[in-house]
Amino acid sequence: MYPEYMQESLKLVEKTRPERLKKSLSGEKVFTPMTDAERGEVLTKFHPDYKADARRKIRIGPNRGENITLEVADLLESHSRINPDDFDLSRVDYDTDVLVIGGGGGGAGAALLARENGAKVIIATKLRIGDANSMMSQGGIQASVNPNDSPAIHYLDALGGGHFDNKPDLVRALVMDAPLVIKWLEELGVMFDKDSNGNMVTMLGGGCSRKRMHSARDYTGAAIMRVLRDEVKNHPEDIQVIEFSPAIELLMDEGGQVAGAILYNLETEEYIMVRAKSTIIATGGFGRLHIKEFATTNHYGATADGLVLGYRAGANLLYMDSVQYHPTGAVYPEQILGFLITEKVRTMGAQPVNKFGELFVFPLEPRDVESSSFIRECTERGKGIITHTGRVGIWLDSPLIELINGEGAIQKQLPAMYRQYNRFDIDITKEPMLVFPTLHYQNGGLEINDQCETKIPNLYAAGEVSGGVHGRNRLMGNSVLDYNVFGRRAGIAAALNAKEVKLGKLTLKHIKRYERELQEADIHTDKISPMLLPNYTTPEVRARQLTAHYEGTLR
Repeated sequence: MYPEYMQESLKLVEKTRPERLKKSLSGEKVFTPMTDAERGEVLTKFHPDYKADARRKIRIGPNRGENITLEVADLLESHSRINPDDFDLSRVDYDTDVLVIGGGGGGAGAALLARENGAKVIIATKLRIGDANSMMSQGGIQASVNPNDSPAIHYLDALGGGHFDNKPDLVRALVMDAPLVIKWLEELGVMFDKDSNGNMVTMLGGGCSRKRMHSARDYTGAAIMRVLRDEVKNHPEDIQVIEFSPAIELLMDEGGQVAGAILYNLETEEYIMVRAKSTIIATGGFGRLHIKEFATTNHYGATADGLVLGYRAGANLLYMDSVQYHPTGAVYPEQILGFLITEKVRTMGAQPVNKFGELFVFPLEPRDVESSSFIRECTERGKGIITHTGRVGIWLDSPLIELINGEGAIQKQLPAMYRQYNRFDIDITKEPMLVFPTLHYQNGGLEINDQCETKIPNLYAAGEVSGGVHGRNRLMGNSVLDYNVFGRRAGIAAALNAKEVKLGKLTLKHIKRYERELQEADIHTDKISPMLLPNYTTPEVRARQLTAHYEGTLR
């Protein structure tokens, strides 16, 4: 139940609902999509990426001189967690054909396809296998399977959604592999939604011109990740999983090839040396950096580790000036701040309305445009709803879903969403949800080609850690597709590469070289990276902890 101070606004939402519903059921456009000029204006004025302090020039590394997201620049301009001189590189704990860094959907898919192509594989993951953004995605996965659709149309939608900044070869791979990925996942055991005749149910996503969103209720990511995780565990003879052991630096050989990684076991605090002929980075995104202090939908380990590892070894980044904010993140109750409200909610008919119950934007604009419109409504126009903690949001009028699709539609198609809010005595079949944009996706990342190769020999990247697939804005459902398409491709390419590779003497000289760059650029920082896990203690508490530590040391 919502508090008393929100009730007046809720009554206005109820008052305007019948007229908005009438227009929806009649097929009349309740609110028309923006023109290109209107989209450009709302983005430049209100999207967080366009704020004056959102970016700065990075002073070291392959992208030196480029403007990138401030928090990412700070993380990259930091010291390694290790002193290379402390390591005996002649001691190797594991030897393998392919090392996969990351245990989400991209990493699992890469391991499975590498195995199919004859490779022995190690998956090193920071938490448990499956603890990833892959598990948390809700709405669906895109693939053109309907008679009125095609990979070519999907290609154009993805390019337009990415503001035509996408790498064409990557988008081509994404859309051409999409139907194959759906078939592969279904054969592995993913139970996609189907109609009474056994046909795939597809829905529309924001910025898309065709219905091509496949889903498993609103548990799509969990349904896919569960199957991939179980399939990995079915092959222990070929795929070894090392959990709670994030990679903290890549290993290289004296010929400039990547040759594996150093892992750090979070439980035993021991280092693990893994030599590998091919290495795949599939570490996901950077939501836990809380860009511009936004709440995030991302899991606890999403701290940009893969960017640090690849960049320090010499791989270049692409579009690291671009961040995706999902328009509908929970604002109330405070306990689920930032929680993802899947775009499927709007696809099924829910409308974003302001405190007066007015629909102020077409519900299925591309995500960056939709988010910017929400921010404008709450800031410049002052029509947001302010919570008791000072946060602001707009209503997502979910009761419309039942009125449009019939009673029971929410519990059938959005069971996770219904249960999440029911925990706080909010019935989303009768009451709207209070939402605001939340940090959701890392649009940029390590630059790859369509075989997932970076510019460093033997180093591959797949999934959210890579850049170029989505340009500077991603459409709904293309991220789940991305990690499946490019995870598979990386696994195949890495396995084939491993059959030809000859590794030389191991070295960590690239870490020393990076440290010299910091000194030469006169960068003074106490930051170390990869971050590994976010720190949510306040500056005051951290200061007290530091004082206590030094006092204890002196004693």
